Amino acid sequence: MQNEFDLVVIGGGIVGLATAYKYQLKHPQNKVAILEKESALGAHQTGRNSGVIHSGIYYKPGSFKAQNCVNGRKQLVAFAKEHGVKHDICGKIILATEEKELPILQSIFEKGQANQIEGMELIGPEAIREIEPEARGIKAIRVPVTGIIDYVGFCHKLVELIQGINPESKLFLDTAFLSSFSEDGKSGLRSSKGIFYTKRKVFCAGLQSDRLARAEGADPGLKIIGFRGDYYELTEKAKHKVKHLIYPVPDPDFPFLGVHFTRMVDGSVECGPNAVFSFKREGYSPTSFDLKDTLESLTFPGTWKLFAKHAPQGMAEMQRAFSKKLFLKALRKMVPNLEMDDIQPVRAGVRAQALEPNGKLVDDFKLLKVGNSVHVLNAPSPAATASLAIADEILKMAELD
Repeated sequence: MQNEFDLVVIGGGIVGLATAYKYQLKHPQNKVAILEKESALGAHQTGRNSGVIHSGIYYKPGSFKAQNCVNGRKQLVAFAKEHGVKHDICGKIILATEEKELPILQSIFEKGQANQIEGMELIGPEAIREIEPEARGIKAIRVPVTGIIDYVGFCHKLVELIQGINPESKLFLDTAFLSSFSEDGKSGLRSSKGIFYTKRKVFCAGLQSDRLARAEGADPGLKIIGFRGDYYELTEKAKHKVKHLIYPVPDPDFPFLGVHFTRMVDGSVECGPNAVFSFKREGYSPTSFDLKDTLESLTFPGTWKLFAKHAPQGMAEMQRAFSKKLFLKALRKMVPNLEMDDIQPVRAGVRAQALEPNGKLVDDFKLLKVGNSVHVLNAPSPAATASLAIADEILKMAELD
C-alpha cells in the first residue's frame, strides 16, 4: 500500500497537530498524515512546558506573537470547553517585590492594555494577600484570563477529531523525516518508515526546525539553541501556600520570564523553570550531552554574542540549576515562608530558542515558505497557547485555507 496524502505534517507537537486539525476541518475529504519521530505525542516542548494558557500581556503590541496569542487563547479556551479538555481559567498575578520593578510592571500593564487583555487590574498589598495569602509584594497586575490546561490531552483530542472527520487520515509514531524528493512527476518525503507521497508539507519540528529547513535546501538565517528549564514542585504539605499562578516582574534585559509558581490541572504546584544553555537539544538532565548539538551551538557566532550580552544573568541561572538553595531563594522573593523541604525536583524541559548570527534572539514567531512546504522556524512561548491561531497563519501561507 502506498502512503499517499494530501498533506503531511512533520511533528506531533501542539503546533503540528493544530495545523493538521485546522486543515482537516477546512478540507474534510482530504487525507492528512502526521509524522512524529517519538513514540508519543508532545514528547518535547509541548509536554514539558508549564501548562499555562497565556493571556498575551507581555508581547509587543501589534507583533505576530501578541495578535496570535490573544486570538489563540480565545480559540483554545473555547475548544477546551467544547471538547472536555481539562483546564482552569484560574488567573495569575505578576508580582513586584521591589520599588525598582514598578516602572517595568507599569510598562507590562500598558502593553496588556494595548493588547486588549480583558479584566486585568493593578492591585496593592491587601488585594495581593486576598488572592495569594502567602505571597508578599508591593504591587501586582492581576490577569484573570490566564489559566492552565493539559496540553498533551489537547493533542490527543486533536488527533481524535482529525480521524473522526476523515478515518483515512493517520498518525505515524516512531517515524522520522529523512529527506524530501520530487521525481518522475511525483513529490513527497522519505522517512524512517518508508516513502510518503504528498504535494504539501508543513514542518513543525520544534527543537529540530532549523535542521529540517536546511534539509529542504532552505537557509533559515538562524540557529536553534536549546535552553533547559528545571522545575521543582511544592510538596504535599506546602501546596496550600500557592492558590493560583504567581509570576515575578521579568528582567527586561533577559529573554525569559523568571521562575514562577503554577498550579497545574492535577492540583500539584510547580515552580520554575530556570533557563540554562543545554548541551543537548532534547536533553532533560543537567548532565545531558550530545556532541553534534554542542558543536553546532558553540561554533555558531551568535551563541557567544548572546553569552557575552547576558553573562551575569546566564551565570546566575547556571548556578541556580545546580543549587536547590539558590532556586529556593528566587522563589522566596515572592513567597517568603517557603522552606527547603517544601520543594522537590520534578522534571525539566528544553525550549527551542531561535538565534541570529549577530546574537539577537528571534523574539517573534517565524514561518518560512519553501516551495510547497511551510517551515515553522520559531515558535517559542506562547506558541502552545497560540497554536490554533498559528495554524490559521500556516494554512494561509501554504495556500491551504
